[in-house]
Amino acid sequence: MLRDAIRSLAEAKIAPYAAAVDEEARFPQEALDALVASDLHAVHVPESYGGAGADALATVIVIEEVARVCASSSLIPAVNKLGSLPVILSGSEDLKKKYMTPLAKGDGMFSYCLSEPDAGSDAAGMKTKAVRDGDHYVLNGVKRWITNAGESEYYTVMAVTDPTKRSKGISAFVVEKSDAGVSFGAPEKKLGIKGSPTREVYLDNVRIPADRMIGEEGTGFATAMKTLDHTRITIAAQALGIAQGALDYAKGYVQERKQFGKPIAEFQGIQFMLADMAMKIEAARQLTYAAAAKSERGDSDLTFQGAAAKCFASDVAMEVTTDAVQLLGGYGYTRDYPVERMMRDAKITQIYEGTNQVQRIVMARNLP
Repeated sequence: MLRDAIRSLAEAKIAPYAAAVDEEARFPQEALDALVASDLHAVHVPESYGGAGADALATVIVIEEVARVCASSSLIPAVNKLGSLPVILSGSEDLKKKYMTPLAKGDGMFSYCLSEPDAGSDAAGMKTKAVRDGDHYVLNGVKRWITNAGESEYYTVMAVTDPTKRSKGISAFVVEKSDAGVSFGAPEKKLGIKGSPTREVYLDNVRIPADRMIGEEGTGFATAMKTLDHTRITIAAQALGIAQGALDYAKGYVQERKQFGKPIAEFQGIQFMLADMAMKIEAARQLTYAAAAKSERGDSDLTFQGAAAKCFASDVAMEVTTDAVQLLGGYGYTRDYPVERMMRDAKITQIYEGTNQVQRIVMARNLP
């Protein structure tokens, strides 16, 4: 029922704008409005804060179905979870009430500020600082590659509170867009997910109350890593949706396209490509859903399974979308058809929330 509902919504309210959102590199406001109206913009927020209280698997299905028609739009529910999960996992009850309630209502999105110009895969090498000043902290630094920066109201920011302790000297804070000293860089000009703005976030003497710290001082990096264990599965879901959308489109196309007097779907070479695409997507789906169940239960092997799902599903998405372009031939290479957009969108799923090389390091260190 959930899949049917979200698919109907996605096809009616999000799909019609997907090409324009990509072409104009603009935020998918229509998608945000439709998702908020249906309470699907941040389904993971617990019912106690006015949210839908969806479990990890339901959240995955929402993201997958939105990504099937528009990858940029799927980052609304995905990044709302990424940005707010540190507060849910480690924040005080007061902090949860303060920020989960408006998020659930659709009054503001949440973004996640971990990466920096010189701290990507080595996130513990960050330089953004938070200095205690009475009952406040003062933040200074630059965060890079921040999804939905400028659109979101709330930002989970990781900053160094004790430079002598490396990862154990990093703390997490909630920063608001309206805080004095917060500003944003120009939108990055990207290969794909062009409807999801990516900007730098500048923190220039941003003074925030000390009670906006998420958890205890020095626990920010641990919270950031724990968050990624859960949210990498949402990137797997996004990759899965992109791949499914590409297969669905290619499948329809090959049944209509005729060469040598018959639909090209009747040629065995084409059939084998479609079979491989469908098989790999189904393998990715099973791995992703199993990882989502582990996320919900908090299983001890979640770190391995989350990395495996993200890595495998994103590799599959890149392969399947490339094959979809091939199946459409010259038409696949043009912007008149959606598969080239899906191919461009798929690429980022192999890179963000930890590159697939980093996922393999994570898996190797956490072999079951």
